Amino acid sequence: MKPSRLMLVWLLILLACGIVSGTLQALEFTVPANLMAINWGLLLALLALSLLDAVRVKRLPSPRLKRQLPGSLALGRWSEVQLTLEHDFAQPLNVQVFDHVPAGLSFENLPLTVELQPGQHSLCGYRLRPLKRGHFSFERCEINLPSPLGLWSDRRLLELPDATRVYPDFARLYEGQLLAVDNWLSQLGVRQKQRRGLGLEFHQLREFREGDSLRQIDWKATARQRTPIAREYQDERDQQIIFMLDCGRHMRSQDDELSHFDHALNACLLLSYVALRQGDAVGLSTFASEQPRYLGPVKGTNHLNTLLNSVYDLNSTRRSADYQAAVTQLLARQKRRALVVLVTNLRDEHDDELLPAVNRLSQQHQVLVASLREDVLDTLRQSPVQTLPEALAYCGTVDYLNARAELHERLNAHGVLVMDVRPAELGAELVTRYLGWKRTGV
Repeated sequence: MKPSRLMLVWLLILLACGIVSGTLQALEFTVPANLMAINWGLLLALLALSLLDAVRVKRLPSPRLKRQLPGSLALGRWSEVQLTLEHDFAQPLNVQVFDHVPAGLSFENLPLTVELQPGQHSLCGYRLRPLKRGHFSFERCEINLPSPLGLWSDRRLLELPDATRVYPDFARLYEGQLLAVDNWLSQLGVRQKQRRGLGLEFHQLREFREGDSLRQIDWKATARQRTPIAREYQDERDQQIIFMLDCGRHMRSQDDELSHFDHALNACLLLSYVALRQGDAVGLSTFASEQPRYLGPVKGTNHLNTLLNSVYDLNSTRRSADYQAAVTQLLARQKRRALVVLVTNLRDEHDDELLPAVNRLSQQHQVLVASLREDVLDTLRQSPVQTLPEALAYCGTVDYLNARAELHERLNAHGVLVMDVRPAELGAELVTRYLGWKRTGV
């Protein structure tokens, strides 16, 4: 409980009157004796009223409060939280409300000033914006209740437990379901390559058409129907994709609001969405995390919710990536041939440990290494050099990029496919490469 502005104003007025009266008496001016008595009387009256008001406000019941919180939030997106308040007092009441928002969530429009009417519900709200993924618990809400005479403000802490989850910003993918998949992908900047030849999976029999290849003719069906019958193929749908997601210290770099790890996670979910829509199975394996997670490849668009619930609270760590151990675990779990997408941030010190691990993995699976490149490197390389510190930064950047390029070339020389992309472009590049393989039957 703390004094209100009204009480502080009265105290200042009475204090000023006492100081003026005391100063005049010290300067031997004539001051009416009853003036000091009135001042002391008012001060004692204020003290008595404040004590009475304090007792009355402590006896007042707290207003009832309900919080309407979304069950899930999208990382970096604003969401609305509604508060409903009501009370049993006979008079209107102005209160201040402050919700105790957990760390990791930014907010706007707090604290709130609400006028509560007798017998009515009052609605108010504020905005939340998650800054990181995970599970967040709301414990209590704070209400500042004014006293009947307005001399005090009583701080009440109301227990109001609630919880929500913050997922990667994947809502834009569901918004795109209203459009055709090809149009939606083109809006994301995905370039679909032209298909060469025929798909690998048989689809149906139909009448021979102009432009069909002679290899498509089904001679047995043609003999039965006594008219040319052709086989129609479609892109192979029975494929498996497994993401090997690096959760180590090299993925903690951050160029904008999202870290490299968050960009990588969004890109994996984007490709998962596209692959599941294409009929392929998608799985996930993490390494260098607090608790390595593994999801076997599963088909069906419903599997996307399983992926989201499995990675929404996944965070990067300060550990170093152990590629050999990660490959050993994946080979023990995944026996069938699959497309393995290794998402990491390659450095020159990874040469000795990464190349043997990827070679082992490529003997059984098709491997694609997606290496994230910091945006600041491109900025430094393209910036004009005018001072000695700028020259040193430029030379260091070029040397680092050259060492990184040499590592990528050594991987390419051993038949390992490598993508060197900026974090924000990873999702579109992965989908482009995937659709290119689907079209060409690789």
